[in-house]
Amino acid sequence: MSLLEMKVPSPGESISEVEIAAWLVSEGDYVEKDQAIAEVDSDKATLELPAEESGTIQFKAEEGDVVEVGQVVCIIDTSAEAPKRTEPIVSKEEAPQPKNEVIKETPADTPSKKPGYAEGTPSPAAAKIMAENKVVSEQISGSGKDGRILKSDVLEALSKGIEMPTQKGWSSSRETSRERMSMLRRKIAQRLVAVKNETAMLTTFNEIDMKPIMDLRKKYKEAFAKKHEVNLGFMSFFTKAVTEALQLFPTVNAQIDGNEVILHDYADIGIAVSSPKGLMVPVVRNAESMSLAEIESEIKRLAIKARDGKITPDEMTGGTFTITNGGVFGSMLSTPIINPPQSAILGMHNIVERPVAINGKVEIRPIMYLALSYDHRIIDGKESVSFLVKVKEMLENPDKMIFGSKDPKEILLGL
Repeated sequence: MSLLEMKVPSPGESISEVEIAAWLVSEGDYVEKDQAIAEVDSDKATLELPAEESGTIQFKAEEGDVVEVGQVVCIIDTSAEAPKRTEPIVSKEEAPQPKNEVIKETPADTPSKKPGYAEGTPSPAAAKIMAENKVVSEQISGSGKDGRILKSDVLEALSKGIEMPTQKGWSSSRETSRERMSMLRRKIAQRLVAVKNETAMLTTFNEIDMKPIMDLRKKYKEAFAKKHEVNLGFMSFFTKAVTEALQLFPTVNAQIDGNEVILHDYADIGIAVSSPKGLMVPVVRNAESMSLAEIESEIKRLAIKARDGKITPDEMTGGTFTITNGGVFGSMLSTPIINPPQSAILGMHNIVERPVAINGKVEIRPIMYLALSYDHRIIDGKESVSFLVKVKEMLENPDKMIFGSKDPKEILLGL
């Protein structure tokens, strides 16, 4: 008998312990090499634990146990033979002769599909449409990776017609239930409370006329997607405007370390992403040196990894500034909380058509409210307001501020 002790690998620097969130196999099961056998929660992310070798598995830790990095969590008997698939033996004489006809598989013939990691979880765009139409996840079959519900799935289901479920009222049982918070959720809770208690957080607001950017996107969106194989979204414009403004106001990009201030000569921008495991903030490294296409590609890559549970702790640490977009869920205005040890965070919101005065006349324009929360210990009011005004100016004048003296075609399409 050959036994392999599987130890908890280090998910990243500064992480000393993890929690066994769920075993994906049962005690005594035969597992294949590299098969995901467990999900472990750290204080930064949820990761899958793959089997190091093939064999039968024996648990040394239960779900919910907090284990140290390097601790043995299971033992794999590598000498065990893989179970043989038993199939009925049919003699040649008894075997039916093949016929030239197409055999259709019935639902009973097809193997049952194991629910994916994101089974029934809608994307932000899909969630918004579902909320507007009062549709629940159980009414829609997701076609995305691991069963994720996409915007196209919702639109297709709505076009075919959905029978609205009977509204369930409150039960009169007055029962309660308890669920254990994951390590990730507990860590988020601790950090949010610490921000409120340990920083002098204030929020300043402004509004942006989104018409110039929306017109620019409409004009170049199709050509941009064809050229770079990625959609031209709002986030790349906001990220680029933020990096330019951070260069003018470096303390907004700084952080406090004891009695010292750390100034960064680069902009690592955290982008808040909603995932099945909660809010995650992957980081776009050196965003100040990226083009709009490179920013969009990197955001898409990180967002997919976060929503599929494949993001690593290293991809979520070291940010110098964060952007969060509550507008995808319909938020009109909010006060985002700083992501420590950073000193500021920008909150985007939904775009609503509002009457505004333009050259003495009332016009209807698409308006977005912006919120900048900042640590007043390091950032003065003048700097915070000036930073947000600069972001506003750049977004309302994308031709000049983002593209400079160059033609937008040269920047967006490389022409």
